[in-house]
Amino acid sequence: MKKKLALILSLVFLLSTVLVGCGSKESGAGEESSDKKTINFVHWRGEDTEAFNEIIKKFEAANPNIHVEMNVFPSESYQAQIQATLLSGKGADVFATMPGSYFEALQEAGVYADLSNQEILNSFSEGLITAGQADGKQLALPYQLVYNIPVYNKGIFEKLGLEPPTDWNGFLEVCKVLKENGYDPILFSGDISPGQFINPMIMNNQPVDDAFHQVELGNEKLTNDWFVKTLSQIKELNDNGYFQDAALGTKKEGAAALFAQEKGAMLAHGSYMMATVKSQNPEIEQGLLAPITVDESEMKYEGIHTATFMLGVSNKSAYQEEALKFIEFLASPEIAAEYANTTGQLLTVKDVNYDSPELAESGKWLEKKTLFQPRYMITNEQVSKAIQVAIEDVISGVEPKEAAEKAQKEVDRVIK
Repeated sequence: MKKKLALILSLVFLLSTVLVGCGSKESGAGEESSDKKTINFVHWRGEDTEAFNEIIKKFEAANPNIHVEMNVFPSESYQAQIQATLLSGKGADVFATMPGSYFEALQEAGVYADLSNQEILNSFSEGLITAGQADGKQLALPYQLVYNIPVYNKGIFEKLGLEPPTDWNGFLEVCKVLKENGYDPILFSGDISPGQFINPMIMNNQPVDDAFHQVELGNEKLTNDWFVKTLSQIKELNDNGYFQDAALGTKKEGAAALFAQEKGAMLAHGSYMMATVKSQNPEIEQGLLAPITVDESEMKYEGIHTATFMLGVSNKSAYQEEALKFIEFLASPEIAAEYANTTGQLLTVKDVNYDSPELAESGKWLEKKTLFQPRYMITNEQVSKAIQVAIEDVISGVEPKEAAEKAQKEVDRVIK
């Protein structure tokens, strides 16, 4: 009898423990605990985790009935993972995405809640959020303003008496001087740089501002002179040894570390890497420059910009009001300034006070003539991939015309 009583008491205790556990657990999108609603915030910027954690603490203190659970996916697999998550209706209430084909795929899948009539739009610079629009609706809000042009080491340039070049011959001469003095002129990473470096390389070569988009429409071809010329110029840099050894085998983090160690003078990424580099080398002085591939008199654009890290609300979220409240919090000038100055990211939000040298440097480019990133004008990811592979092929030793023909065949296959 005593054994049976002990067994019953044990089962009662176990059951009560399970029930208490269920009552206090905060789970994914669309679910709530006894006293809080949990929203999931999903993005790919692992380097911003600490900054977002501090901001989330402040948000939860101001909104005690909302809990924010942050999930960070790897950048290389983010698009596939976030699309699957959103279509499932579980695990994402607020999410970030990139412009171009990434945004196009998600909006075609119908995952965005419409933000068109929300007051939050007044917190953003109107001209910088168009990348998040489709069919006359504001579906996502670009949060970051990025310049997709190489970062350069000002100290090295000053020591060697170099200035950012204003034409192609000048760029080649700068690279030559850097190499002769023991520096890798351009640090290139196989996972990031093909999709980044092509943008400033193409901006003054292409016949129209949206040439890549015209390629996917069938109105332009990658075998035309403007693209073959661009590949030839990339080949010229590679053949002269202006990229580091095993460039395609170098990862983003490795290239950034080499740049922070001052082994190389230019990093073929963008302004978004400046804070990461600074954290590894607080003494480094950084600037931004773009390779100008034409004579100075023929230059149309000085650089490339992108409005990215586009924040959206899932249309399947049970807590859209709470999700929007979190984005509004991120877009408040005080919190936006905290995020910007902690992470080194220039933002599309109005009235933000920037206090870091890197942001001051990026801010100078607001006055320059820049083109929205050509690669993000492509709406088909397979076309974008074909272009990136052409760059990789040339660096691997394939002749520019051959690489262009191969890429155009893939484009033809895709658009048919």
